[in-house]
Amino acid sequence: MSIPQAKMELRPLGNTGLKVSSIGFGASPLGSVFGPVAEVDAVATVREAFRQGINFFDTSPYYGGTLSEKMLGKGLKALQVPRSDYIVATKCGRYQEGFDFSAERVTKSIDESLERLQLDYVDILHCHDIEFGSLDQIVSETIPALQKLKREGKTRFIGITGLPLSIFTYVLDRVPPGSVDVILSYCHYGVNDSTLFDLLPYLKSKGVGVISASPLAMGLLTEQGPPEWHPASPELKSACKAAAGHCKSKGKKITKLALQYSLGNKEVSSVLVGMSSVSQVEENVAAVRELEGVGMDQETLSEVEAILEPVKNQTWPSGIDQN
Repeated sequence: MSIPQAKMELRPLGNTGLKVSSIGFGASPLGSVFGPVAEVDAVATVREAFRQGINFFDTSPYYGGTLSEKMLGKGLKALQVPRSDYIVATKCGRYQEGFDFSAERVTKSIDESLERLQLDYVDILHCHDIEFGSLDQIVSETIPALQKLKREGKTRFIGITGLPLSIFTYVLDRVPPGSVDVILSYCHYGVNDSTLFDLLPYLKSKGVGVISASPLAMGLLTEQGPPEWHPASPELKSACKAAAGHCKSKGKKITKLALQYSLGNKEVSSVLVGMSSVSQVEENVAAVRELEGVGMDQETLSEVEAILEPVKNQTWPSGIDQN
């Protein structure tokens, strides 16, 4: 039974040959990390995302202590469409119990993930938040282990993820060309921080596809504001709160503006957004459609950029995070 799919812009992902939807489905909320999500709602959310043209789904064994993978697996199975109709990324190396980038652990990890996802292979297997491990181990041990998994057909492509942008150049400069197919960066391509932009020519020169996550800067760019644990400085939190308030006073939503800003650069193949309800899917897709149709609200964007100018590109150290 095929689900009629709405059209959405598909962008090439580096040299992989994959074409991913401009907005990707971040499945961490399905692991109930931001509040409980019932299985029936998880399945409905995945179905609605697919129906709306989203073909790229991202998860990790770390999200919700494996719950996200299980829920996403159930959602994808319920679609009852050919496996080639959707693209799945999961991760290895970061778990509820801590970090382990050893060849032995990541090799075991993919088998566990495939079982939870009810899949024979994933399209992308990322090393998750590599700044918490030894980058030299990633280069000399983890990536070679993932290449073996690629040869075995358990993953089609290999990626690395993390917060500091320097980790990507460190690894990519030290592995043979073509060893890493994709990078996933978060919180560095948004209205408040666009430092990923400067790295795009380098990544392109390496033939690496670029996925950007967290266009809302882990909750900074929302009306309700970031969670308690958010590591941003008080100054940055305060500026983002002012920007959100300004949008609200004009009857606009900062979440929509922030998402559209992140989608604006086509060198970024997909922008991952966490979703855990049908209404969130609808809201995110509506923002994409509006951007494709009438474009950005440039006036409000300029005003928000002016408010955020004093804290532009201010980041925070890796530590407590929910990526």
